[in-house]
Amino acid sequence: MRRGRGAGGGGVGERPPFVRAPAVRLLEGEETEAWSLSYSFKVTELIEGQEQNHQHWLKLSFSRRDAQPTESEKEIYNQVNVVLKDAEGILEDLQSYRGAGHEIREAIQHPADEKLQEKAWGAVVPLVGKLKTFYEFSQRLEAALRGLLGALTSTPYSPTQHLEREQALAKQFAEILHFTLRFDELKAEGENEVNNELANRMSLFYAEATPMLKTLSDATTKFVSENKNLPIENTTDCLSTMASVCRVMLETPEYRSRFTNEETVSFCLRVMVGVIILYDHVHPVGAFAKTSKIDMKGCIKVLKDQPPNSVEGLLNALRYTTKHLNDETTSKQIKSMLQ
Repeated sequence: MRRGRGAGGGGVGERPPFVRAPAVRLLEGEETEAWSLSYSFKVTELIEGQEQNHQHWLKLSFSRRDAQPTESEKEIYNQVNVVLKDAEGILEDLQSYRGAGHEIREAIQHPADEKLQEKAWGAVVPLVGKLKTFYEFSQRLEAALRGLLGALTSTPYSPTQHLEREQALAKQFAEILHFTLRFDELKAEGENEVNNELANRMSLFYAEATPMLKTLSDATTKFVSENKNLPIENTTDCLSTMASVCRVMLETPEYRSRFTNEETVSFCLRVMVGVIILYDHVHPVGAFAKTSKIDMKGCIKVLKDQPPNSVEGLLNALRYTTKHLNDETTSKQIKSMLQ
């Protein structure tokens, strides 16, 4: 048995024979444009199920240049910013990932051909290194999300007050959701087969249809369960408020007309879907029940009003990664809209 290099160039271990293992699927996505959104939106908020008699100016700055952190935000902001700086590189690595399905199939079909075995092994090792990088980044992203949730749900302020006071952190929260949905949109179609110990560990993360989204959902659920002294409404109201803001910005011509490019629209759509999914995972009855503070019919309509090819991944995220869609409490109309 020949010796093979460890993933990412680290360590030395036995090269295992190539056998069938769970496939890893990847799909290249369209190139993204630079996006910038820095407006103040007059939004009638639905807080605690009742329409307010006044309107809030929610100054949500989602651009990379605006929403500078205040002194009280800087500690969390700087910690999260270190993670977000690496996000673009992760997406570029994912887009350039091509898999080694051909080499692996050849090695499996010709187990006695040492040259094919070596060729397959040489193709697989760097790919395992990339999977390790993606997995480790998901852990960093989880820690960043938990820090932001702690800051944006703390007492004594309401979710709306937090989003107004801590715009830089709200922007980072939105950027994490944007990255997460973008990553999972790119992950599909493609094949990589290997059965060494490291790849098996990675498969627990990467075998998921939406690995980054699952990481954030689990992190949000864990945050709520570990902070029992914090009312769950602090978290769910923060999520539902962001969903409402995104929906209103997208469905109201006055606000939509201010968007200068389609990537800004995509950004808002991903943030809206991301917070819906997180809400559905942490709220006891989820996002689809009649008592939900998220207007699911309105959100789904906004998605369906977009060009079909541009939102199918987001609709699938609602169909397959939410927790309560198939509950009896979900109306037939909502289920029908997502069929």
